Amino acid sequence: MSNTRRKPSRPPCVFFSTHHIHTALLIPSSANKPKLMDGKKTQERSPWGGDGGNLVQDAVDYRGCPADKSSTGGWVAAALALGIELCERLSTMGIAVNLVTYLTGTMHLPSAAAANVVTDFMGTSFLLCLLGGFLADSFLGRYLTIAIFALVQAIGTGLLAVSTEVRQLRPPPCGGAGPCEQATGLQMGVLYVCLYLIALGTGGLKSSVSGFGTDQFDERDARERAAMGLFFNRFFFFISVGTLLAVTVLVYVQDHVGRSWAYGICAGAMLAAIGVFLSGTRRYRYKRSSGSPIVHILQVLVAAARKRNLKQPLAAAALYEDRPEHARIPHTAQFPCLDRAAVMAGDDDNEVGSDGRPAPNPWKLCSVSRVEEVKMVARLMPVWATTILFWTIYAQMITFSVEQATTMDRRMGGFEIPAASLTVFFVGAIMLTLAVYDRVFIPLCRSVMTGRQGFTNLEKIGIGLVLSIVGMAAAAITEKKRLSVAATATNRAGPAAAALPISVFQLTPQFLLVGAGEAFIYTGQLDFFITRSPKGMKTMSTGLFLTTLSLGFFLSSALVSLVKSCTRWLGDTINHSRLDYFYWLLAVLSVVNLAAYLLCAMWATPPPASSQAEQPQPVAASADDKC
Repeated sequence: MSNTRRKPSRPPCVFFSTHHIHTALLIPSSANKPKLMDGKKTQERSPWGGDGGNLVQDAVDYRGCPADKSSTGGWVAAALALGIELCERLSTMGIAVNLVTYLTGTMHLPSAAAANVVTDFMGTSFLLCLLGGFLADSFLGRYLTIAIFALVQAIGTGLLAVSTEVRQLRPPPCGGAGPCEQATGLQMGVLYVCLYLIALGTGGLKSSVSGFGTDQFDERDARERAAMGLFFNRFFFFISVGTLLAVTVLVYVQDHVGRSWAYGICAGAMLAAIGVFLSGTRRYRYKRSSGSPIVHILQVLVAAARKRNLKQPLAAAALYEDRPEHARIPHTAQFPCLDRAAVMAGDDDNEVGSDGRPAPNPWKLCSVSRVEEVKMVARLMPVWATTILFWTIYAQMITFSVEQATTMDRRMGGFEIPAASLTVFFVGAIMLTLAVYDRVFIPLCRSVMTGRQGFTNLEKIGIGLVLSIVGMAAAAITEKKRLSVAATATNRAGPAAAALPISVFQLTPQFLLVGAGEAFIYTGQLDFFITRSPKGMKTMSTGLFLTTLSLGFFLSSALVSLVKSCTRWLGDTINHSRLDYFYWLLAVLSVVNLAAYLLCAMWATPPPASSQAEQPQPVAASADDKC
């Protein structure tokens, strides 16, 4: 028998299996919890041994053990998540920017109906980010949410590739002098199933990718905190690269090789990205779930509604608070109706806890800090509402503007540019604006104005709104010129007609202006919602930001339907419409919206907090996790 001693292996913290993956990734580890030993409270050692100086306090590894900085997280882990985001943009934008030409040219839908299909698809994609965020916060965690919904998107894209290849799932081509046969209900139904599977996958994973990437960095470590700041820049860069590939390479494949090939490439790329993402399972850091912020908001609203008839104390110190001093949010006088959720009503507020003792019921009594978190979210809403219209204008860039391009001369030498590839100017404007802002404007601002780091988030949003107004005015002027050329041209534009004798590059100003506006408003909105929201509601605030995109697309669909029913501006074909009038309508609405935004931006600054002497005192620390 050999006397060789076996080297002890690391003891497992949580049994890791397919059934227990959720437990391993979400349930807080007991490794650092105090325990009683011989009547004394001692700190349990980490299963890895050592003094724990290299451990991340609020993260665990794939086994449920405290995450070790040397073997988990960092740029390697974050980069694996970026691959998923790149493929998501490649698929979603590759489908969206050229979908309107498929609907009008192959499925034979009217111009306005085709635009609404695209905007409804994009709007649903962003609206489902709220569902993805809720599932990630409450049940699945970000890792499983990304993996599951990325697979859903890959399946939807694969089915879309099949549907565009099967002849029975599209109407026959136009021929002769008769009208084109529109797609049947069954054919459109199959297309809708594919599109909304993709929307479900996009919404589910998009809500968690950026958050999961930042989870790979420790905010308490100065070097990793600096790396986290770079992560946001690279995250947006990967979004831009994915979009750029979509509007150039993928659109060219759709137009010159076949849509089924292009969509098949997207599905294959997403499956490969999922494989790469799963390969990093042992490398990732997983943050403990703190519950859904939506539930916390509902608790405050329900508690305040139940106590609407109670007399509210005059002093904030009489309100309920259960957080330690360093974790409190100071009381503010704004929205006093919500303060009723923190008014104590005695035993009526209690329920029997798991230990058999009475504890505050979070649906009847909430702490002042929890109420203030809801107030912080409420202060975001006016700015949130006044940024929706920008994304309605953005929707025109991937619908009507692409339709305009299909009727114009797209030749550049001996090469004909795909109509949807004109959005490359849009993406280029975004990347150029960000580069000039970061490399030129900010250094200049620092040297000229001491302490100034560029535009504030509210100023960025305002600039974006102004640029969108100018962009719509430019689009209206260009469209009027295009219509005058169409009226005098010998050949009318149609599915098989010759292009109008007007260069497609005249559409460039509207793409550049709205693209530059997006660069400002996207970064400004993201910064505003993340920095002005409560710490525990960052995921929800990102979802709230993405809902402005969703509602902007839905508002576009509603406006198109309303204008089509009330006027003759939007006909069945773009050459028999007055799209310039519709663009001027959006410009006028945007001017009104800008005035409303300026008022909301001035109001957005929170009121001064109550004095320290009036701050509520702790009552029951045991309820910290309850409400």
